[in-house]
Amino acid sequence: MSYLLHGLLEDSARAHPDHVALVDGDRRVTYGELDALTNQIAHLLARTGVGKGDRVGLYLRKSLEAVAGAYGIMKAGAAYVPLDPEAPVDRVAYILSNCDIGVLVSAAEKSDEWSHLVAMTKIEWVISLDSAPGDAGSDLGEAELLGPSDVAAEPTTGLDVGTIDLDLALMLYTSGSTGNPKGVMLSHLNVMTFVKWTVTEFDISADDHLSQVAPLHFDLSTFDLYGAALAGASVHLAPRQTSMFPMEMRKFLESQKISVMYAVPSALIMLTERAKLEPGDLPGLRTILFAGEVFPTKYLSRMMKLLPHTLFSNLYGPTETNVCTYYTLSGPPDEDAPPISIGKAITNVETFVVKEDGSLAAAGEVGELLVRGASVMQGYWGDPERTAQSRIQNVFSEGLTDPVYKTGDLVIEEADGNYTFLGRRDNQIKSRGYRIELGEIETALYAHPEIREAAAVAIPDDMITNRIKAYVVAESELDPRNLSTFLGDHIPKYMVPGEFEFRDVLPKTSTGKIDRQSLSDQ
Repeated sequence: MSYLLHGLLEDSARAHPDHVALVDGDRRVTYGELDALTNQIAHLLARTGVGKGDRVGLYLRKSLEAVAGAYGIMKAGAAYVPLDPEAPVDRVAYILSNCDIGVLVSAAEKSDEWSHLVAMTKIEWVISLDSAPGDAGSDLGEAELLGPSDVAAEPTTGLDVGTIDLDLALMLYTSGSTGNPKGVMLSHLNVMTFVKWTVTEFDISADDHLSQVAPLHFDLSTFDLYGAALAGASVHLAPRQTSMFPMEMRKFLESQKISVMYAVPSALIMLTERAKLEPGDLPGLRTILFAGEVFPTKYLSRMMKLLPHTLFSNLYGPTETNVCTYYTLSGPPDEDAPPISIGKAITNVETFVVKEDGSLAAAGEVGELLVRGASVMQGYWGDPERTAQSRIQNVFSEGLTDPVYKTGDLVIEEADGNYTFLGRRDNQIKSRGYRIELGEIETALYAHPEIREAAAVAIPDDMITNRIKAYVVAESELDPRNLSTFLGDHIPKYMVPGEFEFRDVLPKTSTGKIDRQSLSDQ
């Protein structure tokens, strides 16, 4: 078994080259075909100068091309940086500049943005995986554009660049409290630790059909892709509309014979409440894994009763550790029960609960959850200070000095050893499965020339975990629709507040700061 993520694809290509690896709409590729294509992409990247330790941007929607691009980048010895195709172009440009990316793997759908990105960054090469250079219609200045014919001209044999499992495999940019996203550096070992555990724990095999609902810039995607490759299973890319229309999601699960699904609770709630499911429907769906936010028990209970044949497991963990604890349910909870446990540590991961004074908490005491093990990230790209604050030296195990990650989440260890999640220590929230720093929203609000004061607060919502409301003091009267449009040019759409309240003044604390707690309590 390979120690590298792209090695999982190579292993399955050798073991069963004719088995379907990936389904993207009407397109199907076998493991042998996908392995050959990704080798060609790797060779082309090498020809542009990409090598071990480099970062390469991946700027296209979830697709066969996107998956092939990710594998090809890793086969060239580099790390892929998946960029949200829905994000404002300035945000994308910031990420490209922040991690010094010189090669962008993309597709024709994003060609309108290429010239802008090239002008704002150090991009020297754009590789379009689905269109010929002559079709791009984009002025790239001194940057060179390559297309599918250039990929096809490369050899289908593999590259040997000497990658080991401690090398960087991908970087996921998450919301940052300073107003700019931060890059979480994940090695092959970090992701492989989670993938191997999941495939073993949930008995994933070559007979399974895995759905991929999450976009590539979301850490849930790593199980779908690499878990399937490890097991030799087929991964099916969910069309974009399935996330917006529950009946489409149901049709997708049925038509693709999905047996294992990994998704955020908000997507599962929509499926439960609006897809007209009857008890016993989706008989082939044997396992549902969920993560990213709290699954309200009333909806979880209803879904489990509709799918009594399905195993449900709650996977917990920030991007910086991927999944670090889990809890598999033995039966539907009561609808009025408190949120279910986040469980215990996965294999090859250890967890601690630490009180504010730095001492280990006893069972029943509130503390912050800390994580050590092979899944802990390498750090935040270009930010050693932030890395040192959250990835601290292990002082909880005698004789060990390995890094321990501070999750910022408050928990209690129950008598049975399982953890109960209590909430965040800081100003970070979850909405629709996305991790969001309210400070980043406020930074975008303050970028508006008419806004004098602003505060973003989270409003609990059973369906999506939290709604976002913005309190604003403006110099003149603002139209909420225009303000939403303005914010959409600065931050991703899932971060744009759904409600605005305009005031003459915002409440203050005794130190002169905006009293966000007072606003949250209203």
